[in-house]
Amino acid sequence: MARKTVLWVFVFLFLFSTYSVADVIKLKFANFFPPMHMNSILMGQFCEELNKKLAGKVVITQYPGGTLLTAPKIAGGVSTGIADIGLSHCAYSRGRFPVMEIMELPLGFPSSWIASHVANDFYDKFKPKEWDTYHVLMFSTAPPNVLMTQSKQVKNLEELQGLKIRSTGRIADIVKALGGTPMPLEMADLYDALRRGVIDGNMGPIEQMKGWKVGEVQKYTTASWKVGSVFAFYVIMNKSKWNSLPPDVQKVISDFSKEFNERWGAGWNRIDIEGIDFFKKQGGKILQLSDAESARWVKKVEPVIAEYKKDLMKKGYTSADVDAWLAYVKDRIEYWKGQEKIKKIPTAYQY
Repeated sequence: MARKTVLWVFVFLFLFSTYSVADVIKLKFANFFPPMHMNSILMGQFCEELNKKLAGKVVITQYPGGTLLTAPKIAGGVSTGIADIGLSHCAYSRGRFPVMEIMELPLGFPSSWIASHVANDFYDKFKPKEWDTYHVLMFSTAPPNVLMTQSKQVKNLEELQGLKIRSTGRIADIVKALGGTPMPLEMADLYDALRRGVIDGNMGPIEQMKGWKVGEVQKYTTASWKVGSVFAFYVIMNKSKWNSLPPDVQKVISDFSKEFNERWGAGWNRIDIEGIDFFKKQGGKILQLSDAESARWVKKVEPVIAEYKKDLMKKGYTSADVDAWLAYVKDRIEYWKGQEKIKKIPTAYQY
């Protein structure tokens, strides 16, 4: 009798454990950043902490380094369910998120922390319909894009003319307006392209010097941050998968994403400072543009803003719509500038 009881206990435990394992919701998180980049480490923490909060109901597994989806394929891959969650930025799929491309315009974003708050404010206020096919978890932005070159120091607009500069999305429009030749390479290909001299430089945040090790092959930075464009990053989820989650799980994920977003923006600021330190240790030189030269650069890229407005009007938005977006973004930049100073958040550039 005792042996039968023990047998039934084992059968029950086996069936229970099989049911429990099968009942766990497994989510795949695609990320193109290399495993040791802040954005992979931080998103690993995001997954780990969420898994704990969800107490075994959901297990989120991150696939960094483009192992599940490469950067340009993440938006499409999340839409079709190849990944349940994905991290990328709008410039990798130009035209897919046209309204949010406003963050790529040269509007004077001085830091990632500021721009990240502006991006989230903008989405919350205007809710662009381009995101309706996804469930948005977070927005953040890279630090301000600056000009980084491999062998030629650029001290003014004239010295930039004709240089082949890696740039994507509307950042490529900025490079073209400044007189450079845009080269739309993936970040994964940047280091080798610079090393082999295929391109002359890169328009991106200086955090890439350390985060992608390009500080080993680039010698000069022109601190053109007053042009103030940023890459708009997102963490999005497949809409059907989101809708299938229990309400209590949705609430935990939503609440934690809002909380985590602050950590993400501050992290970007931190690694921009680290990128400068890494670059200098490699012997790199940073040129600060004079106010007069910066004003020339800002004037030169004004047509990029006008072209954005024209493009969005072709898509059915009105002139008043775009003007309202631009005014709102500029207003929020000033607000978050003040908040960054009040909170004494470290930043790479003085403004």
